[in-house]
Parts: sequence; C-alpha cells; structure tokens
Amino acid sequence: MIVCFDIGGSAIKGAVAHPSAHAEDRVEPMGRWPTPLDDFDAFTRTLANVIAKAGSRPDRIAISITGVVDPDSQVIKCANIPCIDGRRLSAELAERLGLPVLVANDADCFALAEAGAGAGRGHRIVLGAILGTGVGGGLVVDGRLINAEGGFAGEWGHGPAVAAQAGTPPVAIPVFDCGCGQRGCVDTVGGARGMERLHQVLHGKTLASEEITQSWQEGDAAAARTIEVLVDLVASPLALTINITGATIVPVGGGLSKVAPLIARIDETVRSRTLRQFDRPLVVPGECRIEPGLIGAALLGLGESG
Repeated sequence: MIVCFDIGGSAIKGAVAHPSAHAEDRVEPMGRWPTPLDDFDAFTRTLANVIAKAGSRPDRIAISITGVVDPDSQVIKCANIPCIDGRRLSAELAERLGLPVLVANDADCFALAEAGAGAGRGHRIVLGAILGTGVGGGLVVDGRLINAEGGFAGEWGHGPAVAAQAGTPPVAIPVFDCGCGQRGCVDTVGGARGMERLHQVLHGKTLASEEITQSWQEGDAAAARTIEVLVDLVASPLALTINITGATIVPVGGGLSKVAPLIARIDETVRSRTLRQFDRPLVVPGECRIEPGLIGAALLGLGESG
C-alpha cells in the first residue's frame, strides 16, 4: 500500500493506493486540504497527518505536484508553492516523513494516468497535454513515464514557439513574457489566461475564458475570432511535438479540456498539420474519472512507470 498526493497551489488531495487489476480501482481518495504556501513545516505536517489517516504504514509516498524537478540536482522549481521552491523535495520529505518519497510533475502524472486508465489505453506513445490556466504536457512511452526521474520531456508549452502572426486574415501577435523566464511561449497564449490575453489584444475587452468560450458557442463574432487565433497559435507547436515524439493519441486535461467544441477544433487543425495523417480523433479530452494526478502518482508509486 502507498499514500499518494496531488498537490497544487490551492489544495492537497490525498489517497491510498493498492495493487489491483485496474488502475482506477487502486485509488481510494481521502479528501483535500489547503496547501500551506509559505511554511514548509506546515506543508510537511499536512502530509504527515494525511499519511496517519491511512490506517497502516505505507511502503512509500508518491506525489504529483505543480512544478518541475531537475533530473540532475533533484531540485524542484515551483513558483506556485514558495515554501518548496528550490528544495530537494523528495529527499527532504523522505527525511522528515521517514518514508521513501517519489515526486513527479502533475502534467507527467496526468499523462501516465491517461496512458494507463484513460484515453491513451492501447497506445504505445501518449502525449498528455494540459490546457488549463496555462499549457503543459508529459510523455509516456510503452507505459513508462519518460520523466520518472524528473525532467522536461513533453513540456510543449514552453520555449519561444509562438508565431508572429495568426488567424485569417493574419493579425500580429505580441511577444509576451512567460513565467518560466522565456518569451513567446505557447503558455502565454494557449491556456485560459492566454485566451483572455488574446481577447484583450484583439478586441480591447477583458473577459474571463469561461465568458469567451460561452460567447463563442453562442455565435459571438469577437469570441469566434479569439478562438480562431488561439487554435492557430496552439496547433502548430502541438503538431510539431506530435511529429517529434511519434505520439498517436493526445489526451487533454485542464479546464479548457471541458470545452468539447474547442478540443474538437484544435484536433481538426492539428491533424491538418501533422506529418502523419490520422483519420480519427488525435487530440481528445482526457477520460480518467478520478483525479488523474492521484492515479498517475499511484501508478508511479506502485512501480509501474519505470
């Protein structure tokens, strides 16, 4: 038995996981607690309290978390949770909790969950794409998480990849600074905040992403233009990532994945730009019923990611 966590900037979700026949059947959610952002002692105590509720001593702890672990130093970069940023998180938590600790990026765990229990089942190469507040991704090959030891594989949301023009007729796209330190990343225009930024650039109006997508589905011309430009900007970097990785399915998670017409539009455009031609949906909504971060962490902790 292991205890797994899905940790973000607002909440810590915990679960107990056991070996069993089906990935989702392994995970028993235990609840959620506020994430201590500025107090590492409080952060550790929260995890310890959840572990104590498991009823017996687990074999190890597995954590899906926002941020990226450097594969060489094992130091985590996590702007959303300042108290863990810059720490060798796995080693420090293992010392304090007295248990082995595995830590992986939440997008990687999403990809692992979808490969094992979601839309990626039956595919050798699964690229998990996150379209939430921002843009992220993870890569699973033959059921094994490429970033099991930390790293950046599948992170298609970052790097200077945004086109200078997009849409029909073309419109100039400003180069925005990204939180990762780069400029012109897909993350700056592709997620919910990116959609809002594009709408402001195109129309001079500040709207929430939910308002933009709803207005688009109701036939609003301004919202339709924003969606057109966003899809154009996102599709080419995603198609290139598919070409490079050889992915045959791209499950999508995050808030925007719930807007089915948007995912369908992205899928259609991406498939028109990939080298390999697909006659079936390629970019699809994720299918995991339980929190994919918990499922991915469970699979990682149970030793099934390699």
